[in-house]
Amino acid sequence: MTRILLVRHAENNYTQTGKLAGWIKGVHLNDVGRLQATTLADNLAIYPIQYIYSSPLVRALETARPIAAAKNLNVLKCTQIGEVRYGQWQGKSLRMLRRRKLWNQIQNVPSLSSFPDGESIRYAQSRAVGAVETIVGKHSKSCVALVSHADVIKMILAHYMGLALDLYQRIVVDTASISELYISYDGVKVIRINQTTKVSVK
Repeated sequence: MTRILLVRHAENNYTQTGKLAGWIKGVHLNDVGRLQATTLADNLAIYPIQYIYSSPLVRALETARPIAAAKNLNVLKCTQIGEVRYGQWQGKSLRMLRRRKLWNQIQNVPSLSSFPDGESIRYAQSRAVGAVETIVGKHSKSCVALVSHADVIKMILAHYMGLALDLYQRIVVDTASISELYISYDGVKVIRINQTTKVSVK
C-alpha cells in the first residue's frame, strides 16, 4: 500500500484575489501563504513521509520546501502534477471569466471542455493520474506527499473516488489543505479530503 498525501499549495496573491495564475512565472506565496506552509510542515511532521513530489511552479515549491526540510528530504519536481494549462484564461479573474459562454460548459461538462489555447480538462486529469500511478509503482509501501494545485487535486480525487469527470467541480480543495489516499494492488481508500488548519498573520 502507498499512502498519498495530496497537498494544495498555500495562499498567494492570485488565490487571494480570485485569479487563475496558471503557469505564470514568479507567483510567490504571500505572508499568509508562508505561514500556511510552515504550519503544514508542522502538521505533517508526524507522518512517515519518505518522498515529496511537487509541481515545478514556485508557489508549490515554496509550499513543499518547509515540509521537505522538516523531513531532511529533497523536493522532486514533477511537471505532470503541475497546474492546468489555462491558455488564454491564464491571469484572468474568475469574476470576469464567469461571463464567458465557455464557463458553463467547463463547470457542467468539463469532460468535453478545453481551455482556449490551453489543454483539455480530460487530458489534465489523465496526466495527473498517470503521475500518481507512476509514483505508486516506484514507491510501494511508502508515504508520499504530492504538492499540487486545486483543479489537479480535485481531478485526482474524482478519479480515485470513481466520480465522473463532469462531477469533479463538486469537490472543494482549499489552499494549504491535505487530502489523503491509500492505494494498493487490491483497491483504493479515500481517507480524507480538504483538511485545513486556519492561520492568521498578526
